[in-house]
Amino acid sequence: MTRIYKIIPLFILLLLGAGTLHAQMVKDPTKWDIKAIKKQGQEYEVIFSMTLAKDWHIWSLTPGGDGLQVPPEFIFNKNAALKLNGSMAETGKKITGPMDGVDGIVNYFTDKVTYTQKATIAGNSTISGKYSYQVCDDHMCLPPKTVKFSIQVTDAGGAPIDTTAAAPAADTGGHVAATSDSAAATSATDTTKKTAAAHPAAGKDDNGGGGDRSLLGLFLLSLGGGLIAIFTPCIFSMIPITVSFFTKRSKTRSEGIRNAIYYSLSIIVIFTVLGVLISAIFGASALNTLSTDWRANLFFFILIVIFAISFLGAFEITLPASWTNVTDSRAGVGSFMGIFFMALTLVIVSFSCTGPIVGTLLVEASKGGIAGPAVGMFGFSLGLALPFALFAIFPGLVNKMASSGGWLNQVKVVLGIIELMLALKFLSNADLAQGWRLLDREIFIAIWIVLAIILGIYLLGKLKLSHDDAPAKNIYGQEYVSIFKLFLAITSFTFAVYLLPGMWGAPLNGMSAFLPPMGTFHQFGGGSGGTTHNAPAGDVAPVKYVQEMKIYEPPVVTDLGLVTYYEYEEALAASKKLHKPIMLDFTGINCVNCRKMESQVWSHPEVAKRLKEDFIVASLYSDMNRIELPKEQQYYSKDLGSDIVTLGNRNADIQASKFGSNSQPFYFYVDENGNKLADAGYSYDPDVQKFIAHLDKVKERYRAQNN
Repeated sequence: MTRIYKIIPLFILLLLGAGTLHAQMVKDPTKWDIKAIKKQGQEYEVIFSMTLAKDWHIWSLTPGGDGLQVPPEFIFNKNAALKLNGSMAETGKKITGPMDGVDGIVNYFTDKVTYTQKATIAGNSTISGKYSYQVCDDHMCLPPKTVKFSIQVTDAGGAPIDTTAAAPAADTGGHVAATSDSAAATSATDTTKKTAAAHPAAGKDDNGGGGDRSLLGLFLLSLGGGLIAIFTPCIFSMIPITVSFFTKRSKTRSEGIRNAIYYSLSIIVIFTVLGVLISAIFGASALNTLSTDWRANLFFFILIVIFAISFLGAFEITLPASWTNVTDSRAGVGSFMGIFFMALTLVIVSFSCTGPIVGTLLVEASKGGIAGPAVGMFGFSLGLALPFALFAIFPGLVNKMASSGGWLNQVKVVLGIIELMLALKFLSNADLAQGWRLLDREIFIAIWIVLAIILGIYLLGKLKLSHDDAPAKNIYGQEYVSIFKLFLAITSFTFAVYLLPGMWGAPLNGMSAFLPPMGTFHQFGGGSGGTTHNAPAGDVAPVKYVQEMKIYEPPVVTDLGLVTYYEYEEALAASKKLHKPIMLDFTGINCVNCRKMESQVWSHPEVAKRLKEDFIVASLYSDMNRIELPKEQQYYSKDLGSDIVTLGNRNADIQASKFGSNSQPFYFYVDENGNKLADAGYSYDPDVQKFIAHLDKVKERYRAQNN
């Protein structure tokens, strides 16, 4: 019996240890079924049905977000018998809402999803291809994966067709964006992964739009835009005229107030209906796609620049005069419809002033899901309509309004300069997505500094544009600046001074959401803000994938001056020459917990000292699917059950095959031969002292093995 008592605790420990080891490799939470259903004649529907385990989700065909989510992809092989008709359709429990750690609104599915591709199949044949998809839970996402599929169609009629013949399977070249596929003829199980490590917040379905916080922020932003629009020449000059018209032409004061309120409500209705129509026509998916696609971001940049140039006085953007004539002819005040047409006339006439603001707000509203444009336009119109109702209720305030004049043109110029600054963000998004490197961090900051200084100089009256009036003068004939403009100028110059340290690598945390990542920064004198500025000399310095990957380095890496390798074999080679152990950092571009570890743990002076002096750091991004491996380096992974075709695929396979893990962040420690220096990996844990102790233990074990 004594032996049994000794064995039981040991048995329990073994079970716990086995559970710990097993927990590192997350089981695939999806099940797939694929089939081709004949509709009529040669028309088919290829249907991919997927079931997700509880608490897991999969990105939509249009994931939205900040553009770093890996969208599903579905590719058909060339097949003379196959022609795809239209794009893949997805149905299921789609959630649209905000997600912690992700900018913008994201779209994803839970529970079950069905993907339907309509196709024409000319005869019996084998339909094949490959697919990739991604699944996440509340704590992590699993790295992307590519899997082949094959379907045998036997009811299309005729002798089997040679599927290796001629043309692509679709008009689009055989490529269709989709979420998933199957590895077998009728069913298969898959997993796909990405390192977003984000917790999905409570969102709403397609009918609900974004989360409350996101829509509230959009509403407040739009309300501010409407209040700003009041001070443009088109609107400000019409307030006293319109209010006086209603109050003087009405039989009683209460009737005048009522008509002015009707007028204000009409403005709100017109703009809100515009927002609803935009949502109904384009839908949340199309709007979210526009907000993240590089082409759309480039278009938004050009559009906002045109609006800004218009505000600066180069030209006016106007709607056709016939529109104004039609609405003006029906703008009698004898009925509510007459008042409505008066409001519509205001909207059309004032387009040259409100258009740039509305256009900019609609771009931002596109990130708010299907409700975004409606909420945005409601907020904007509410701010725009408030003065008409307010001055009608308190008509004495009209006499106290500042007279219209040159200062209204100055408002437009100020807005034009601010819009130029905002436009750069959209160009930066496209630049990062395509890797053009046209707008690196220091260039972006330099342009903002210049624009902020120009704005300050203009507010002080030291810069004149062609349409500016003569400045106001005091009794001595000297030009003077109002107190309000003086404070605005101080704010503008202060902002320029705040940005200035960014030219030398300061993080500028207050503006981090707008600026390009630190990895795009280049120090003056030819140095780089990326890996190479502190790299070892000679052939030990990292070379492979440095140019492609260094822009994704988190600020803490560049701030600490760490040398980062991005390729496993290159890190092993560096370890042999430098005689240091390797810390394999399995991470991801959009991994929130990875960034937390780097900012909370890596940045600690004692941790940073050890990483810089005692270790080779290899950051292996498992979601880097934009870098495709050469054909001769592509292979099939038994551990992942998928083809390895990208750098991210290979990093995920290294993690799974060598270390039995597939979540991020995860740190493993090896020597120059790839032998483990720790019995287990180290996952997310913000305890700094625990991480230091782990590093010291690895370092001592390495020294013991090499003495």
